[in-house]
Amino acid sequence: MVQMTPLAARARDALAPPSDRQVAALCWRKARGVKEVLLVTSRDTGRWIVPKGWPVKGLSPAQSAAREAWEEAGVRAEAAALRPCGQFRYEKILKDGSGVLLRVQLFKVRLRQGDLADSFPEAGQRQRVWVRPKKAAQMVEEPELQDILRAF
Repeated sequence: MVQMTPLAARARDALAPPSDRQVAALCWRKARGVKEVLLVTSRDTGRWIVPKGWPVKGLSPAQSAAREAWEEAGVRAEAAALRPCGQFRYEKILKDGSGVLLRVQLFKVRLRQGDLADSFPEAGQRQRVWVRPKKAAQMVEEPELQDILRAF
C-alpha cells in the first residue's frame, strides 16, 4: 500500500467533491394551460441544465435544492413546496480535468406569478429559458434527466 504524504492528501481532498450526490430543482409552471420547465445555462460550458449543486451542510436535500434554484435561476421557493420526483446521474468534470459520476436527487417545484426574480446571485452568469418538457429533454445532455423530462 502506498502511503500519501500529508501535502498530497490535502491536495487530493481539495480536489475531491464533497460527496457523490447533488440536488436539483425541476422548476415548472403552467402557461396558457401548457406545462413549461425552466432551464438555465451552466457557468462553465454554457450547456442547458436544471439548477443543481452540492447539498449544503445543515440543510435538508429539499432546502439545498431550493437554495440552488434561487442562486442559479432566481426561483423563490420554500423547501416545503419541493417534492422528490426522481434522480439522474451525470459525469462532473472537476478542476483537475478528471471526471466523477454523480447521482442527483431531483425535486420538482411549481412556480406561480411572482416566484421568479430578475435579480439573483448568478443572474449575470447564466441564461434562463422556459420550454415545454419534451423540448427541454432535447436540450439537456443527461439521458436519465431526458427520460424524466419526457415523462413529465
